[in-house]
Amino acid sequence: MDVANLVAIDVHTHAWKSALAVDEAPSESQQAMGRYFRYQPQHATVPEMAAYYRKLNMAFVVFAVDSPRESRKITNEEVAKLAHENSDVAIPFASINPHRGAEGVALARRLIREHGVRGFKFHPSVQDFYPNDRLAYPLYEVIAEAKLPALFHTGQTGVGAGMRGGGGIRLKYSNPMLLDDVAADFPNMPLILAHPSFPWQEEALSVATHKPQVYIDLSGWSPRYFPPILVQYANTLLKEKILFGSDYPLITPERWMEEFAKLPMKPEVRPLILKENAARLLNLR
Repeated sequence: MDVANLVAIDVHTHAWKSALAVDEAPSESQQAMGRYFRYQPQHATVPEMAAYYRKLNMAFVVFAVDSPRESRKITNEEVAKLAHENSDVAIPFASINPHRGAEGVALARRLIREHGVRGFKFHPSVQDFYPNDRLAYPLYEVIAEAKLPALFHTGQTGVGAGMRGGGGIRLKYSNPMLLDDVAADFPNMPLILAHPSFPWQEEALSVATHKPQVYIDLSGWSPRYFPPILVQYANTLLKEKILFGSDYPLITPERWMEEFAKLPMKPEVRPLILKENAARLLNLR
């Protein structure tokens, strides 16, 4: 990966379409997310995503989400294989539901050792667990031992939005303050708090300023809606711990970048957020 010549590194993209499966219509949940984001996502395979990001001169972190709520048709192994085949732009993360227990722990070890994944994605509201629940700790121990980052969805989610009963999704699991315990108990495991954490933005900022290994990615929200306090901290105290993420295909990187360009960010901070912080965190240098 030629990091020096990249425009940006997108740390948050979703692989929803397998290169091996027959294309199918979006699920009810995916259709609901399209209404929530006012855009019907155009799902792409990892190679198609790589071609897209190559044209933008960007790299991207890619993952699926391991949950029975998700109509998942792509495996961690496929994500890793295809990302490695497109390693000039693609960086594979894995996702394991903590409820898998010992099976999940063994899978995590295998994905790190045999498939070269570079981090792990968790979505507490979709996977139905509190991040500081001890059931997840054996999984964190494997990730921490490998010195890999763990990325957690925080705040409100588009999954289930507008569906009856929110599709059964409970927002309480994604309060970023729950990750303060995880950061304290696993000080050598980098944590990424994904998204502006509405309605708990100040809690996320508090954890990130207090715990050295905690980062925040800016995915899943149009930058025009970023709360002023988030922009303020990104410009100052957290300028080396804020990461560019789009949430592709829900928000395209072009749309995100266009709106980000209009924010009152300091010139010296922009390259940190768009690329330099992620390159350092992901050991791409």
